[in-house]
Amino acid sequence: MMPKSRLIRIALLALSAMTASCAVSPPMSAAPPRLILPAAATTPCVLERLPPSPSRADLEVAYLARGARLVACEQARSLAVETLRAERSLQDRWRSETEAAGKRTVWPWQDLPTTRQILPRRGS
Repeated sequence: MMPKSRLIRIALLALSAMTASCAVSPPMSAAPPRLILPAAATTPCVLERLPPSPSRADLEVAYLARGARLVACEQARSLAVETLRAERSLQDRWRSETEAAGKRTVWPWQDLPTTRQILPRRGS
């Protein structure tokens, strides 16, 4: 049976190795920024319909109402496109800042010489 002091030493060595490996791992990145679309940009456009037997006055009213609704729909669409472009530019800037700040972590053992560099070649 193995003495307890050896088990404790092995456990401490394993714990320190796990802690050290976590300490050199790159940090978790945050989520990229997101913008919330305004309600006007997400509501569907509803255009008025003509009554079953329209008169000339109904046609004129519907023509003006549809024109006003089309203008409002176009404004909502342009607002959604503007918000999307702003969100994408924020995400691009966030990505460039994150990539610049978090260059690939160099692990401590990557700088050690390889066995090919240490051991001489056979037959030399």
